[in-house]
Parts: sequence; C-alpha cells; structure tokens
Amino acid sequence: MVDTTRQSGHICGHMATKRTTVLLDTALLDRLDRAARRTGVTKTAVIAAALEAWLTEHDAAPDLPFVAVGRSGHGRLSVDGRSMLRRRGGAGASRAG
Repeated sequence: MVDTTRQSGHICGHMATKRTTVLLDTALLDRLDRAARRTGVTKTAVIAAALEAWLTEHDAAPDLPFVAVGRSGHGRLSVDGRSMLRRRGGAGASRAG
C-alpha cells in the first residue's frame, strides 16, 4: 500500500527537494490524476510515496558508512542504525540506477 499522507512540501521531511521530469504513458498519467484527486493529495506526493514504497521493497540494505565494535546495551542498534540511515537518506540509502 502506498502512503500518501505526507503533505505537499513535506515530501522529504527535512530534506531539500529537487525537480525532475517523469515520462508516463497516457493511461498511467490518467490513473495518477484520478488517484491524486480522489485522495486529495498532489501528484508529486503520490509519485514520491509510490517511489519510496518501491525502493523500500526492492533496494538492498544500504551500505553503512561506519563499522562499530563493542557493546551498546541496546540489542537493536544495527537495525535502528539502518532505519535511521534510510530516514536521513544517508550514503548508500538510495542508489542510482
């Protein structure tokens, strides 16, 4: 399911946004228009949410820019670290291609 609850202008949270062009066939663009109107969100928000969902499902675990050895007293440190990296869009969180 695609989460379109983010407001326009807050697509990337604290991150700056960039403009791009997406070429879609007419039928897909019509579906996008209808979905945006039906849900009351922008087409940008629908596309960003769909892309985020697709990348989350298909992207391999990001390469962490650091390695740590030791005890933290927190058993989920590696899982939480990857999650924080994805939210921050850190190195390796998104891959070109």
